[in-house]
Amino acid sequence: MAADETPENESTGGTGPGHRSVELTRESLGRYEIRNARGGTITIGDGSTDDFTPVELLLAALAGCSSVDVDHITSRRAEPESFVVAAEGEKTSTPEAGNHLKDLRVTFRLGFPEGDAGDAARSAFPRSVAQSRDRLCSVSRTVQLGMPVAMTAEDS
Repeated sequence: MAADETPENESTGGTGPGHRSVELTRESLGRYEIRNARGGTITIGDGSTDDFTPVELLLAALAGCSSVDVDHITSRRAEPESFVVAAEGEKTSTPEAGNHLKDLRVTFRLGFPEGDAGDAARSAFPRSVAQSRDRLCSVSRTVQLGMPVAMTAEDS
């Protein structure tokens, strides 16, 4: 962690508040590389190849963010035997709202071992999903709250 960072003001990742950013660079028509501040990269596309599309990345972000929350909460009690999360929605377009997703749904399918620890994890499971949805997951909370997105054009 840099000297000017605290757990409450993380600039490159983690779960605390602070600035986050990624940079996208065009690789070719319909194919782009995204780099985070830590040096990680992912390639995305327009759907003509097997690269993830931006819409699929939004669904992945919903599943991933909430999965981190649920995993941290339930794994304190027992290591899951299975952990699969599906995120889905319907892409649509209306004259009023333009292109958008509707009917967003994140479904958790977790399995825990038999015994007291597994029972404790199973008991915490529904509450952890609700906590992620209602308070913890910044991705789903941002979508639910409908935050505006500022877009600017700058000539380089």
